[in-house]
Amino acid sequence: MTAEPIGAPDSRALVERVFREERGRLLAALARRFGDLDLAEEVTSDAIEVALARWPVEGVPPKPGAWLMTTARRKAVDRLRRDKTYAARLAVLQVDADRADHAPPADADGELPDERLQLFFTCAHPALPAEDRTALTLRCLAGLATPEVARAFLVPTPTMAKRIVRAKKKIREARIPFRVPGADELPERLPVVLQVVYSIFTEGYAASTGPDLQRLDLADEAIRLARILHRLLPAEREVTGLLALMLLNHARRDARTGPDGELLLLDEQDRGRWDRLMIEEGRGLVIPAVSGGPPGPYGVQAAIAALHDEAADVATTDWPQIVALYDVLLAITPSPVIAVNRAAAIAMRDGAEAGLALLDELADEPLLRAYHPYLVARADLLHRLGRLPDAVAAYRKALESAGSDPERRHLERRLASLNA
Repeated sequence: MTAEPIGAPDSRALVERVFREERGRLLAALARRFGDLDLAEEVTSDAIEVALARWPVEGVPPKPGAWLMTTARRKAVDRLRRDKTYAARLAVLQVDADRADHAPPADADGELPDERLQLFFTCAHPALPAEDRTALTLRCLAGLATPEVARAFLVPTPTMAKRIVRAKKKIREARIPFRVPGADELPERLPVVLQVVYSIFTEGYAASTGPDLQRLDLADEAIRLARILHRLLPAEREVTGLLALMLLNHARRDARTGPDGELLLLDEQDRGRWDRLMIEEGRGLVIPAVSGGPPGPYGVQAAIAALHDEAADVATTDWPQIVALYDVLLAITPSPVIAVNRAAAIAMRDGAEAGLALLDELADEPLLRAYHPYLVARADLLHRLGRLPDAVAAYRKALESAGSDPERRHLERRLASLNA
């Protein structure tokens, strides 16, 4: 197979696609090899720039990921040679500069090895503060921009940028190894890795910004990573629960938007478009996730998602059981966000007034002041109760916190109908 030159616009689009697909694997391999995330990020970007300059003329190589790895590795070796501060590290790492030009960076099939799992556990090292672990992994392995990571955790972008820089510095200075931990370390490290994978999925399930409600590439990537974890750790019930939860939610992806990309709520969705094979796979994982001991938060959430997916419609959903599961979840992991979801379920079981009372009790929670689902839930319940002036004010406040364009347009339509 030979490379053929292509037009510059097409080449840039192809490079960007390859970059999205290969960036995490490339970064993980370079970070493990050189022990420096900053260096790995820099030479990854350098390799992309070289590709943008050369591929339109020389053609896209048959194995673009391996090509990028070779180019990035050479860039790293050159940088280490030039930078005196890295001279000692170059010797310690025993990077053979001559072999770097000839040794294949890929496996026997010419594919770039997947070492992302090692980098996930490195970023989840207990030496890092919990908030820094997730932020760093989202930035480095999921490829989320710093503002997207900041929005996911409801903090200002400069604050998140400092966390990411601090985490990378800690890994470098403490010489935290890039490896999968041993069995004795796993219980401490695994929950953070699961949180990271789920954070990637939630950004894909409901994009924080942009023209689309969903970023299916991120959601698919999170599920793929969860499958890897499940294959490696089949006895870990929370790994099973997380995979089940994501599958049961992602099964609704095709029905969550209309023909023009508009947001469709649960009661508006055509359940015939839900992915039944994915639902069955997820349901099959729920039982082992919640059996054999006290359930974990992912297992409980997966059980809630299964009840939604099993129901013929919103009216026949088993809301009492969902409320009971939220009671369990709130006891396991007390959180105002979980309390919001529980209040919404109680509104479906006991009526809008009961749900609104619970939401109003949460009004002073700092985390919820700009939390979009909370603001929308409150506006919707005011609307259901016929308190139209209050609903208009609540929808306007929710509109200020809307991230994606479909969310914004959905609220604008609600406001327009109320004003009419």
